[in-house]
Amino acid sequence: MAMAGVAVVTDSTSSLAATVANRAGVVLIPLNVIIDGQSRPETEVEPGLVAAALRNGTRVTTSSPGRQAFGATYDGLAEAGYRAVVSVHLSAKLSATCQAAQAAARGAPLPVMVIDSGSIGMVTGFAALSGASCARGGGRAEDVAAMVRTRAELTTIYFAVDNLEYLGRSGRIKTRAAMIGSALSVKHILTIAGGEIRPYERVRTTSKALARLEELSVSAVGRAAARNRGVDIALHHLDHCGIAERLAESLTQRLGCIDEVMVCDVSAVLGAHVGPGTVGVVIAPGP
Repeated sequence: MAMAGVAVVTDSTSSLAATVANRAGVVLIPLNVIIDGQSRPETEVEPGLVAAALRNGTRVTTSSPGRQAFGATYDGLAEAGYRAVVSVHLSAKLSATCQAAQAAARGAPLPVMVIDSGSIGMVTGFAALSGASCARGGGRAEDVAAMVRTRAELTTIYFAVDNLEYLGRSGRIKTRAAMIGSALSVKHILTIAGGEIRPYERVRTTSKALARLEELSVSAVGRAAARNRGVDIALHHLDHCGIAERLAESLTQRLGCIDEVMVCDVSAVLGAHVGPGTVGVVIAPGP
């Protein structure tokens, strides 16, 4: 990678595997998972461990990186010869991560543009990968930032959760909605709009929720194709790998324009909030 270029930074809730991030030249800053009072960077925590802890009734919480973590990263990139940084993170309405990045950016020894992806998971991840591709091609910081913003704005996420208990407990969704959902014993399909987690649909069974995720994906790909855009798709899950892989296989067969559907664990931090059994789909039209 050219040392005088633009560095792209994101956080671990992007759900980018370390190998994928390293290959693309994306720098990952971890959030923290606290299981039964013990805090660890989420890059060191298997999402399955979070799922098991939640099922056992163990208290699981999360925390954002501090300003110091961002500052050390930005300082290191300046020392490595980068001339600017584009730092893209999960929705500021769901986490204080963007705020910490902005605080560190103000004291950084090089220009840092902090971008709120307005979403979570591979919405942020695909945006960071596109930004890194632009940077490798010699793009200026403004070009990289524009690419990141465009990709994030075009990308959609839907996810089905077994129940709303965990999101309600953490305050990531309105308590009243969580209470109603639990009382009705339905499966919830959620999305991100305006940077917030919002209900999208309710269905009666897991199989119907998965079928609906598939139809929503096919529709989104169709809309992208009508605008002559390529599409990347990622399937997230927490402790539901087999189901996610079957859904990926079905989508690949139905969508001849898709070479591969990425299947990846949702990050440990996100998993702590959405709960075991979650399956999500990210549809990312090309910029």
